[in-house]
Amino acid sequence: MRRAVIAGNWKMYKTIAEAVEFVGKLRPLVAQADHCEVVVAPPFTALRAVAEAVKGSRLAVAAQDVHWDKEGAHTGDVSPAMLVEAGCTHVIIGHSERRQDHGETDENVNRKLKAALAAGLTPIVCVGETLAEREAVKTVEVLQRQFQGGFAGLTPQDFSRIMIAYEPVWAIGTGRTATPEMAAESHRYLRGLVRQKYGEELAGRLRILYGGSVKPDNIVGLMAQEEIDGALVGGASLKADSFSAIVNYRRA
Repeated sequence: MRRAVIAGNWKMYKTIAEAVEFVGKLRPLVAQADHCEVVVAPPFTALRAVAEAVKGSRLAVAAQDVHWDKEGAHTGDVSPAMLVEAGCTHVIIGHSERRQDHGETDENVNRKLKAALAAGLTPIVCVGETLAEREAVKTVEVLQRQFQGGFAGLTPQDFSRIMIAYEPVWAIGTGRTATPEMAAESHRYLRGLVRQKYGEELAGRLRILYGGSVKPDNIVGLMAQEEIDGALVGGASLKADSFSAIVNYRRA
């Protein structure tokens, strides 16, 4: 049985003080959520403070990006070791906003993924199609390309340590959500790719999260799908009441 994961991606929101105040409110609201893992992804500036504030709780901390080099002349970038030192256990890689706004490629994703694994971080690797690709019936083609490029060269042991987040780009921050059935179909296809490359055992253990306008009013329907193992939550993760409602979907 795959354990669910609910992760909140805060994007470029919350000062350090706001972030610490937020997790202070969130901790008691999710204290009984033993059915899932809960991850929060603050901006870089708040990572250390949030990591300190969640000690002793069930909350884990993720960074929103990472560079593949251990150090170097990379202005504005942050290395895997820096994230670990700041208290991160997870890192989001290849989010569609990084791909679109910063030109991130599948090769970049692959390098970051390998560097994160080498540092002992748990990568949450994002894949998904744009609206134009969806309308052109290219979802399968896009997922296959991202899988082949982003996960190239990983050993079975490497792959056993990652999570995938399927995020249809057209459903991120738009209020449009893939139906649970649409999401499950893409999750099923991704799991099939893993099965072909790594075998039944790893495919069965892989946790695939759904990301795309996840809210308290649609999380139950999404999680009812056997292929959906959790959620990567954007806007609804910025308020303690809405995020905790998503985390506590089983208790609703």
